[in-house]
Amino acid sequence: MVKALEVKSVSKEYYTRKNVVKAVGNLSFVLNEGSVMGFLGPNGAGKTTTMKMILGLDSPTKGAIKIFNQPAGSTLAAKYIGYLPENPLFYRYLSGLEMVIMHGQLMGLNYRQAKKEAAHLLKSVGLDKAMNQSIREYSKGMVQRAGLAQALIGSPSILLLDEPFSGLDVLGRYEMKKVLLDLKQQGKTILFNSHILSEVEEICDEVGIIDQGKLLIKDKIVKLLKPKQSLENYFVSVIESERSKKC
Repeated sequence: MVKALEVKSVSKEYYTRKNVVKAVGNLSFVLNEGSVMGFLGPNGAGKTTTMKMILGLDSPTKGAIKIFNQPAGSTLAAKYIGYLPENPLFYRYLSGLEMVIMHGQLMGLNYRQAKKEAAHLLKSVGLDKAMNQSIREYSKGMVQRAGLAQALIGSPSILLLDEPFSGLDVLGRYEMKKVLLDLKQQGKTILFNSHILSEVEEICDEVGIIDQGKLLIKDKIVKLLKPKQSLENYFVSVIESERSKKC
């Protein structure tokens, strides 16, 4: 199996005047090429900090992260990644189409290629009728969909999605789920955070559960859940069990 992402003994500490805050502690996991993994945890568990380190936007205090065997944060690693932040911000005077074209050109596509691919992607996320509208006219859910389109432009090898269902209504969530399931069928490697565990259960092959910077569980969903047990119930039981040990 090809390792798309390797997080090895990673810790992240932030220093204040009074103390040291450990956001992530000795975190290790591997995401193989073609796998779809849900990265789960309560608020403040260390998910977004880990995502930033994978992207190279922050550096580990200890340990190492590699994307297709390239160091996180390097130009060689960046070319493999498509990223959707939880609250994407784009130039509001651009149309959705112009914004995705711009990102396509940053990924190395020429204008003609970028325009063709951008239009196709915006249609796939349900923005075919709004792609020529200014982003300032978009709702939060529309911005989220446009953000997924920009993450996909240039066919990156691994997708990092931070709360991709954030701000979406029922129809938007359905369309987002359909896109992610289609990407899974295509063999895309995906790592995403979400608090909507029913969607994670339906989309992902495996999950990693993190709390207070520590990885508690990482395994295939089919191995973790008992018959008729939901991922949400399993997640709550794992977190409660871990925290009861510290009482």
